[in-house]
Amino acid sequence: MKFVTFAGTDGNRAGLVLDGGAVLDLAAAATAAGIAADLGSVLAIIAGGDTALAAVKKLAAEPPASAVHPAGSVKLLAPIPRPLKNVFCVGRNYLDHVKEGHNASGTEVKVPVVPQFFSKPPTAVTGPDSDVRLDPKVTSKMDYEVELGVVIGTTGRDIKAEDAYAHIFGYTIINDVTARDLQRRHEQWHKGKSLDTSCPMGPWIVHKSAISDPTKLELSLTVNGEQRQHATTAQMIFDIPTIIASLSAGLTLEAGDIIATGTPSGVGYAMDPPHFLKGGDEMVLTIAEIGTLRNRIVEV
Repeated sequence: MKFVTFAGTDGNRAGLVLDGGAVLDLAAAATAAGIAADLGSVLAIIAGGDTALAAVKKLAAEPPASAVHPAGSVKLLAPIPRPLKNVFCVGRNYLDHVKEGHNASGTEVKVPVVPQFFSKPPTAVTGPDSDVRLDPKVTSKMDYEVELGVVIGTTGRDIKAEDAYAHIFGYTIINDVTARDLQRRHEQWHKGKSLDTSCPMGPWIVHKSAISDPTKLELSLTVNGEQRQHATTAQMIFDIPTIIASLSAGLTLEAGDIIATGTPSGVGYAMDPPHFLKGGDEMVLTIAEIGTLRNRIVEV
């Protein structure tokens, strides 16, 4: 199941991508079928748990024609356009990325011994095929980072690693766009990671039941057709259960929370010479079994 948010004539709508790419308006379909479940937003569906999922499955099996939009006829937004709180992120979670960072700065390689967390605000989130702002007055060193996004489905605190997957709703693609100069100038990651539109996400959330093995997903990123990043999630230093266990220790993860799990090597600042993003550049991110996320850099 691929859950989307799309722009409707009366506001944002939650949808399900059907075979062939058509989008089912879930709230409209529920009304037509006389189903009382709250399917008005992706967050509501996640919060609705098994009851909401059962309703979605029933509607997908016999979708009311009046609630089906043909493929390509609606504008997709980020699957969760406005997260309830900051997007959690893991820094330096692929060994080759750690090494390239130290090589670029001429420092000794030090591999993290625990996950390194930071966050991106809800105002950074933008959707597929949307523009990513590049304001030359603010940054001249904007970079890209392809990442697997994990969406929490069941609220919990002090989650054990062996229970982590039971708390996951699904997976998405995240581009952790980063202003490297701000990151260095402020000597911490939050400001350089938090500019408006610096968290492209989507194009949908794939329910965990449709992912064969989240530890073996191939991920890649191109800029203007040139491959920059290519790896698999098997190369993570800290796997998904470890990330969730560490993050949730004494900290409640809520249904709908989003975790970006880190990026592999190939980022622009570590190239020789560095290759930073510029106006007109197109970033294309792909993760196996999830899909493709495209965004273009636009100078403002």
